[in-house]
This record gives sequence, structure tokens and C-alpha cells, in this order.
Amino acid sequence: MWRDASARRRLRARMRRAAAGERDAEPVLEGAGYKVRDRQVRASLEYRLDGEACLVEVQADYLVERDGRAWVAEVKTGRAAPRLSTRATRRQLLEYAHAFDAAGVLLVDADRGTVHRVTLPSPRPLPSLSRDLAMVAIGVAIGALTALVATRLR
Repeated sequence: MWRDASARRRLRARMRRAAAGERDAEPVLEGAGYKVRDRQVRASLEYRLDGEACLVEVQADYLVERDGRAWVAEVKTGRAAPRLSTRATRRQLLEYAHAFDAAGVLLVDADRGTVHRVTLPSPRPLPSLSRDLAMVAIGVAIGALTALVATRLR
């Protein structure tokens, strides 16, 4: 019982800190030249599982604008959360990049008062069996052509 109460207190303190960080982030964003367009913005993503659609909703902290371009901004507090080395943060930012029609993603470190533009990696194309077969066919054709030329030269 004591452990549960302690965990609830820590969670409430973390939630208060996160809420304060989100409030503090607005002037930080504005100071960095971004104009706040909306708060707690939602978007939907459609995943497919064995062909069946699964619609999920995501919620980002801010939608901001700068130089006529929209950006989605996520606010983080604490030591680990504002870092790209934190797995949950990276995954969240990737999801936002897909969900929102925006120029990019911003990561706001509320504790340090900094705004960072996040450059996401380009998706790697999935291996294609047809492409692989085409490469094999080209290799076979080059080999056959080489053998044909070699036999004609003898």
C-alpha cells in the first residue's frame, strides 16, 4: 500500500511538471520565432494489421508556424525525455511526422528553454523480390553475353 501511494505521488508530480513545461514552452517557441497556432492538436493515423484498418489518434503539444510553414512541436521535461537517445521520444516524433501535415517536427526542452528542429531519417525501402529477381536476370544476361563473346573470339 505504501509503495502504491508513493508511486501515485511520483506520477502526480511528474504530470504537474509536464503541464508546467507545456505552459512554459509557449513563450520559448515564440522567442524562437514560431507563432503558436493551436495547442493539444490531434491527428489520425491509419495502420493496417493483416489488411484490416486500425485508426489511431495522436496528440501533439503544439502546432506552430514560422515563415509560412507549419511545424508540430512536442514539449519534454526532465533529463531523459528531451533527448533523441530516449526511445519513447524518438518513436513519438516519428509518429507525429507521419500524422501531421507539417514541414517538420520540433522538440522543445522546457527545462532548458530550447527549441530543436528534428531531422528524421529517410525511410528505407523494403526489399523488393521483383527488383532482386531483375538484378539476378541482368547478371545472368551479362554472364551469357560474356560467354557468347568469349566463344566467338576463339
